[in-house]
Amino acid sequence: MGTYARYPLELVRGKGVWLYDRNGRRYLDAVAGIAVCTLGHSDPVLRRALCRQLGKLQHVSNLYRIPEQEALARAICERSAAEAVFFCNSGAEANEAAIKLARKHGHLVRGIERPVILSAEASFHGRTLAAVTATGQPKYHQGFEPMVEGFRYFPYNDISAFEALLAECEAAGPRVAAVLLEPIQGEGGVIPGDAAFFRRVRELCDQRQILLIFDEVQIGVGRSGHWWGHGRLGVEPDAFTMAKGLGGGIPIGALAVKAAVDHFRPGDHASTFGGNPFVCRAALTVIAEIERRRLLDHVQAMERFLIEQLAELAGRHPGHIEMVRGWGLLQGVVLSEQGPTAAELVKAAMAEGLLLVPAGPRVVRIVPPLVIRRRHLRKLIQRLEKALISLS
Repeated sequence: MGTYARYPLELVRGKGVWLYDRNGRRYLDAVAGIAVCTLGHSDPVLRRALCRQLGKLQHVSNLYRIPEQEALARAICERSAAEAVFFCNSGAEANEAAIKLARKHGHLVRGIERPVILSAEASFHGRTLAAVTATGQPKYHQGFEPMVEGFRYFPYNDISAFEALLAECEAAGPRVAAVLLEPIQGEGGVIPGDAAFFRRVRELCDQRQILLIFDEVQIGVGRSGHWWGHGRLGVEPDAFTMAKGLGGGIPIGALAVKAAVDHFRPGDHASTFGGNPFVCRAALTVIAEIERRRLLDHVQAMERFLIEQLAELAGRHPGHIEMVRGWGLLQGVVLSEQGPTAAELVKAAMAEGLLLVPAGPRVVRIVPPLVIRRRHLRKLIQRLEKALISLS
């Protein structure tokens, strides 16, 4: 179906941070399947692990115990404050699970008949009906009305606006079941969360027994230079979702929760494919390789280098670049109003052999594999500068 406005580019193979089209032309990949290919393309360790797993077992369903799934749940919990995990197939599914958990929390803990979930303007939580309703961008709602009831929105990082909305919702008694937030907004323009804002939201949620849920689908699994984006904020959620980079290119999503909010019981939620042996082996391998290769430290070093290089680029092209913002290897180049649009720059960069992705009309997102190195980032800057010059 015609749901994608695809670029006229056919990619047929990849190695590391490089992709190749049908004609053999090489592209530096700063998209990584939209923050998915953590270890790059055709990683030999991941390839061997998945081949071995296919020789054993790929799927049995969640009717039975799955050792690889149990090992992955332990690995996630050991690297976070979570104590239980539900596995699914995507970020949208993980957020759907979180929304269901929030509603059950509202009923069980706060005694709310029709729970409300608060989320931020410019957020993005997925394309399924509840997840897209949670998304605070009306353009994604158009044509799919009526949206799911029970969602209200406030400006991201604005504590006064959040407190006012919370007070309005709770004026006649408990009504809010949960707050759903991205530690850094990705699709909304690469906007980092403000630590003071998140601390205050945490305090208010604690006071009222409101569930605080973080959407870590894009920034989780090391992309921030920490295991989870909330590590940059110093604020723990009650539950958080993940997907994208967890499987390194193999589809997997998860909802991780603290024991106190583990409200699901048999029959409450399920997934046929979620957490099967094959996808869990992929995720276990990604986690092991992040640690073996010390990629968290590496991402922090690459972040410092990339920000320095982008700042110099912005200094050379002040008419095009307004600012650079982001965490780790999720960086956004904010384009000035008099400069090219994000779509124009992405297209021009492609012509120079560099793959980028927009994050709104005026922000270009840089989300390469976590294994990218300085020499690749230098090439990235060179090719991005050529693209900017071609649009002058």
